[in-house]
Amino acid sequence: MDVVHERCAGIDIGKADVKVCVRVPGPGKRRRKEIRTFLTMTSDLLAMRDWLLSEGVTVVGMEATGAYWKPVFYLLENDIECWLLNARHMKNVPGRKTYVADSEWICKMVEHGLVRPSFVPPPAIRQLRDLTRYRTEVIRERTREAQRLEKLLEDAGIKLPAVVSDLLGKSARAMLEALIAGERDPQVLAEMARASMRAKRQILAQALTGQFTDHHAFLARTMLDRIDAVTATETRLSEEIARRLAPFRRQIELLTTIPGVSTRSAEMILAEIGADMARFPSAAHLASWAGMCPGNHESAGKHTSGKSRPGDPWLKNALGLAATAAARSKNTYLASRYKRIAIRRGKKRALVAVGHTILTSIWHMLTNDAEYADLGADYFLQRTGRARQTRRLVSQLNMLGYQVSLQSAEPV
Repeated sequence: MDVVHERCAGIDIGKADVKVCVRVPGPGKRRRKEIRTFLTMTSDLLAMRDWLLSEGVTVVGMEATGAYWKPVFYLLENDIECWLLNARHMKNVPGRKTYVADSEWICKMVEHGLVRPSFVPPPAIRQLRDLTRYRTEVIRERTREAQRLEKLLEDAGIKLPAVVSDLLGKSARAMLEALIAGERDPQVLAEMARASMRAKRQILAQALTGQFTDHHAFLARTMLDRIDAVTATETRLSEEIARRLAPFRRQIELLTTIPGVSTRSAEMILAEIGADMARFPSAAHLASWAGMCPGNHESAGKHTSGKSRPGDPWLKNALGLAATAAARSKNTYLASRYKRIAIRRGKKRALVAVGHTILTSIWHMLTNDAEYADLGADYFLQRTGRARQTRRLVSQLNMLGYQVSLQSAEPV
């Protein structure tokens, strides 16, 4: 096979050490190979970097192994071109599964250009990604704690969650604080309702009648304190994210012009794909990388599955939220596309399709620095033609036993 990269290296990364295989030109037309082992301590990784530079290595390939690849990649990326490789693309020959053999196999794959590097964003986007992902986990933890609180109230016979829509809202929170403080009179608790909740005071009094004991009060206090602490953490994270997003304010403003994409969704999307779309040759490449397009699985001339690939779960979550909001919007192209596909293929596939459309729009918007241009809710009607739609609808009415006569509506 042709040698694409004359001086390359393959690294098999473990928790405690790394195996490094270097292949460079040798005497005559032969290739010289050398394999060394280094610990994963910073001092040893620096020695590894010095050795690679002394050998004139230009490309280093490494497998994405958990989080262990990060210190190696980050230490080398400024001096040598680093390739982070998908493990599914580098399956070794069965029976030769050792760290040394794997490092040599990775090196050969890079040497002959048989693998492609994965997308690793620049440091600024990586830091933003850490913040947005952690904020998502914090929000999920608050939701789990609120669910635990609801189960605790069920255990005490308090049916407050069945009446109020938000257990952590102002009215419900005031009642919970009073319960924890020792108030047990349902009428007194119901009078703490605010605004529109005051119309439900009678049913609130029934819902607040139960067996709420000191044991429940202790657990509820602990859960509410934890919810407050998580909320404070989310606030700090949001402030830091807003500060780091200052250089990308223009991109955030563009993304929020898409129906269904909120500021928070825009922050999550930008943290996952970055602001520079040059890394993705086309919108199709971006959608494929994100796992937001139909899969391809053909065997014996038959397509057996169209399931989308795993992709980036954080990005898919953000696009799913945006697609759900866009599907509920009024008089938009995205809502029309969702309804059109949901009827034929189901709601889940329709959401994936709308998310794909949003991601495609994002690629074009960030590439051309342009705002979102909605095609309109009647786009599909206009695309297929009024005459064709008219014939189809008249045909359906005729099949139902009606005789239809059409008369053009005069403009008002």
